[in-house]
Amino acid sequence: MKRTYTALALIGCSLTAFSQTNKTPKDQPLVSHIYTADPSAHVFNGKIYIYPSHDIDAKDVKEDDEGGHFAMRDYHILSMDKIGGPVKDNGVALDIKDIPWAGRQLWAPDATYKNGTYYLYFPVKDKQDVFRIGVATSKNPTGPFKPESEPIKGSYSIDPTVFQDTDGKAYLYFGGIWGGQLQRWSGNNYDPKGALKKKEEVAYLPRVARLSTDMKSFAEPVREVQLLDKAGKPFLEKDNDKRFFEAAWLHKYKGKYYFSYSTGDTHNLCYAIGDNPYGPFTYQGIVLQPVLGWTNHHSIVQVGDKWYLFYHDVQLSGKTHLRNVKVTELTYNPDGTIQPIDAYK
Repeated sequence: MKRTYTALALIGCSLTAFSQTNKTPKDQPLVSHIYTADPSAHVFNGKIYIYPSHDIDAKDVKEDDEGGHFAMRDYHILSMDKIGGPVKDNGVALDIKDIPWAGRQLWAPDATYKNGTYYLYFPVKDKQDVFRIGVATSKNPTGPFKPESEPIKGSYSIDPTVFQDTDGKAYLYFGGIWGGQLQRWSGNNYDPKGALKKKEEVAYLPRVARLSTDMKSFAEPVREVQLLDKAGKPFLEKDNDKRFFEAAWLHKYKGKYYFSYSTGDTHNLCYAIGDNPYGPFTYQGIVLQPVLGWTNHHSIVQVGDKWYLFYHDVQLSGKTHLRNVKVTELTYNPDGTIQPIDAYK
């Protein structure tokens, strides 16, 4: 496939560009004894918990455009009392072998807390090699987590992130194209031959569904999240420096809803603002400039009176599938826009 070679070339170019510029990272990896990525950070009971992917060097898996070499098998939850303080690895919180319906590739998770229980949302390919989203529960923020026997009915694709609003309602956002398989879903129906968009076509959109009170099922059909430019028009696939690729995250700041995401093949973390958790969200700009490595996946969280961006790059390994999580302070302008961040000097 021509697209395959193009994507792999982009991966190589991303690493080469940064190595040639000799940029110095501003932030250091939070842990270095294991590889971690896709950090979803939360504050529970005054303590910071980070729910990342656990990258492994799967030498027996061929590297491909679908991300087959991202062969993660478990989750390690990190915790810290304060930003800049010691980081604890709390061990394996969930292993793929304990998920009855799982096949392979335990990708980026997220977590939340409600009614005395911690909920871990995770994507993994089922035994038919289709990505679904599962949920596991624990009485402890670091696990161990016990998964449900089946994926969430109606769920698909990757990168789940959960947002609980001030009214108590909870929403699950998800989706990712290319290896994330979002292009295989239309009207919530699966088509194994679903194709990527052409340049002049409207780009694929992320998905959202409100969660039921049990936090383990959808209370409604999955719907698209509208991302619009400042003229109120949807992005086309050719707008790949702004359109959605993967890594949804939602947070609230001064009454506004901020939807942030990765543009994937152009390596930006962008954000859009709306008045409703369903959107529409109007594009505002870049949160984080491209980092060393191909992917990026983040979270934005308030700790005390400051805000922080958790992200990853490949400082430790120089390999796209062996990443390390980092954190940096995030600053809002008086008008509510976010000051773009460059992770390098």
